[in-house]
Amino acid sequence: MSLDLDFVRAQFPAFAEPSLQGQAFFENAGGSYACSQVIDRLTRFYTQRKVQPYSDYNASRLGGEEMDEARTRMSAILGVEGDELSFGPSTTQNTYVLAQAFGQMLRPGEAIVVTNQDHEANTGPWRRLTERGIEVREWKVDPATGHLDPGALEHMLDESVRLVCFPHCSNVVGEINPVTEITALAHAAGAFVCVDGVSYAPHGFPDVGALGPDIYLFSAYKTYGPHQGLMVIRRTLGELLPNQGHHFNADSLYKRFTPAGPDHAQVAACAGMADYVDALYAHHIPDETGDAGTRGQVVHDLMRAREVTALARVLDALKERNDLRVLGPTDADVRAPTVALDLGRDPVAVAAQLADHGIMAGGGDFYAGRALEAMGVDPTRGVLRLSFTHYTNDQEVDQLLGALETVL
Repeated sequence: MSLDLDFVRAQFPAFAEPSLQGQAFFENAGGSYACSQVIDRLTRFYTQRKVQPYSDYNASRLGGEEMDEARTRMSAILGVEGDELSFGPSTTQNTYVLAQAFGQMLRPGEAIVVTNQDHEANTGPWRRLTERGIEVREWKVDPATGHLDPGALEHMLDESVRLVCFPHCSNVVGEINPVTEITALAHAAGAFVCVDGVSYAPHGFPDVGALGPDIYLFSAYKTYGPHQGLMVIRRTLGELLPNQGHHFNADSLYKRFTPAGPDHAQVAACAGMADYVDALYAHHIPDETGDAGTRGQVVHDLMRAREVTALARVLDALKERNDLRVLGPTDADVRAPTVALDLGRDPVAVAAQLADHGIMAGGGDFYAGRALEAMGVDPTRGVLRLSFTHYTNDQEVDQLLGALETVL
């Protein structure tokens, strides 16, 4: 079975928007297009439910129900309990709150492992805990490949390590890290695990329950939704960490790590992401029903299969060139379709030239300066990043490859 791209693209109003015609979007790692299901729910909430939720009058009651629906349905897709999923203003903010909680719980001399492959959001807040006497150990990438070796992590783990933080995949390296294997190593050493899934989740929602980490974070605005950060915190850890919310919310797991009030409309609109998953499942498998986890996994696999096919074309065109360096593996099966290129010259200027050919891409460090520097790339110059997701079609890939040939 292959993904029906005509059906997929019909779910995204951006593809029918006149002002965007002729332009191919290759900066999805910075934020995806929103699907119509999310847009419709957001519009409905602002026009019909924009009142304080959870009261007895109809607009308020319905608003609260839609917020609860988003949590219930997304947690089911992610394979966790409903109250193990929290919504916050961004993944960066969610991680900062978590770091404060760990800082209160850990004792001086205890350790946290971070990587230099991460986006700054899943490394900076943890590194600051050195100010509280917490030891921070850095799990380093291979400078040539950007690879994180689980064997190297194993040598870093001892009875002092309380938390291991790493990305499901890096937003510049692209290699998909073996979350289950790494989680097992950390758990065996008595450490909790925090996974930054921001660069992975746009390519199919993961079954977090099956993967096993204690924390999993990603951003809805990169998974076809509104600007919200989604944060899974498994119950054992969530009840152990100090409450960061209002004191009267201490007994509510999904409120313990959201000190600010939620954005009601955007939380409710996140149910549109579940609508989108269900629409794809029903279209491709019309004669079968399945629970939310099954539907999510089928759609995940459809998305990944399409992306691997398209990514292989891009990598094949790039990996033989001697005027650039592809960061990360050149095997499409083991990476996400987020491709960073070290050009040895200003990538922002190249991105501007690509824009003249209808290619929307980006240049810079993408908040991954530590990873770039570790791989020998000047972070002040940065890289050209070409990123896409399942809705990118063959014509857009053709347009990209033609533009690259002309510009490079």
